[in-house]
Amino acid sequence: MLGPKLGGFSETQPATAKTQAIADQVKSQLEEKVDKKFPMFKAVEFRSQVVAGVNYLIKVQVDEDDFTHIRVFESLPHESKPVALTSYQTNKGRHDELADF
Repeated sequence: MLGPKLGGFSETQPATAKTQAIADQVKSQLEEKVDKKFPMFKAVEFRSQVVAGVNYLIKVQVDEDDFTHIRVFESLPHESKPVALTSYQTNKGRHDELADF
């Protein structure tokens, strides 16, 4: 498995249990921003970037054929901060590339 490399984002990889847990932590933040409740919120794939913490790009399936890309920041453990939704892109398809945004 390819890990995150300093500076750029890792290659796209299948989502893991950790990826799903991170997505779950920001689901309510996203729902509030788009003023919509998602019937589904399944992490499908992700990329990560090591900075002073870790940035994640996560493709989330929010309905049968509807996907959202979320960017999430996880601070360093000693900072004891919650993960934060930093940006998102809605109306994505299953095959849309998970690119930095």
